[in-house]
Amino acid sequence: MTSMSIFYSFEEDFFGNYSNFNESNESSTFTPDPDTLKCGNEPLEPTAAITLCLILIGIFLLAIPGNLLVGWVIRTSQQTLTPSDVYLFHLTIADGLMALTLPFFAVEITRGWIFGDFLCKFLKLVMKTNFYTSIIFLACISIDRYLVIVHARETLKSRQRMCSKILCTAVWALGCALALPALFNDVIKLESNSKMMMCSENFDIGSSTVWRLASQGFIHIFGFLVPAIVMISCYSITVARLLLTRGFQKHRAMRVIITVVIAFLLCWTPYQITIIVDILLRANVVQYNCDMRRSVNTAVVATHCLALLHSCINPFLYAFVGEKFRKKMKLLLHRKLRQERMSGSRFSRSTSQTSEGIGTVL
Repeated sequence: MTSMSIFYSFEEDFFGNYSNFNESNESSTFTPDPDTLKCGNEPLEPTAAITLCLILIGIFLLAIPGNLLVGWVIRTSQQTLTPSDVYLFHLTIADGLMALTLPFFAVEITRGWIFGDFLCKFLKLVMKTNFYTSIIFLACISIDRYLVIVHARETLKSRQRMCSKILCTAVWALGCALALPALFNDVIKLESNSKMMMCSENFDIGSSTVWRLASQGFIHIFGFLVPAIVMISCYSITVARLLLTRGFQKHRAMRVIITVVIAFLLCWTPYQITIIVDILLRANVVQYNCDMRRSVNTAVVATHCLALLHSCINPFLYAFVGEKFRKKMKLLLHRKLRQERMSGSRFSRSTSQTSEGIGTVL
């Protein structure tokens, strides 16, 4: 996704006079626009930086245990996993890995990037990869629920497991491929503060504007539009079918589906709208304005945090709300408590036997 950096790197094409500068005229002198230079890389206001830092830490603290619990319940379940269970398990992995990167970016917000060039590239690659895979797995879950409810598909469970595993491998491969532009991230000194560093995109091949527009376009199309269309289409047809049926369970499933779609749109739509505005500004469709540039820069970071909030909401939407998952979790907890009681009773018996033996010897 768009760099999580709290700063914004401006390329040459934005600096009006410079992009029109005639290099063949050696006698020409480039005179920078003072108003434009004020729009260089700037850190966020201290209050905004601390607020965003706390939000990222909060998301991290919620996402890690939530996704670990869901993954543990699915993995240790003795029942045969459905394709939706498999996709949900991989979704928890993607959300968990993405959440693990957040403390690093929380530090960047307040102190700049202090973790070196390798982690700059690696963590951005991890975040983007899991961003794409998370969204695509959400679409996979919607497709599977559509097939199960609308078409009542009955196939061999072994074939289902094989197909779901192949699809999961393809999703991870696609996510890694789409995230490769993250390798263009570098550690750069902040113009307004030479002691502060930032981890930001640095396209040094061809036109930086073209690369950035292409990167943003891929994010918008494959990271939101296509999965959103798939989810809304599948769930709309599924809800229409559920409305024709009777039964408490069916209507409960419908409420869960509507909640899932609303949560997805509320978390991701503001970020995607901000990306569209950013693309229009980069392509000079919207007239360049320094105040607008700063506003878009702040909006990208703020809406990105809102989008990341979805990584800790997913476990509650896809697992805790579902009755099937709650039954599995209760069963596992009862089994765990039973094992602990049995081990405790065995320990007490062995202790008492040992005490009796000692008493006999004495």
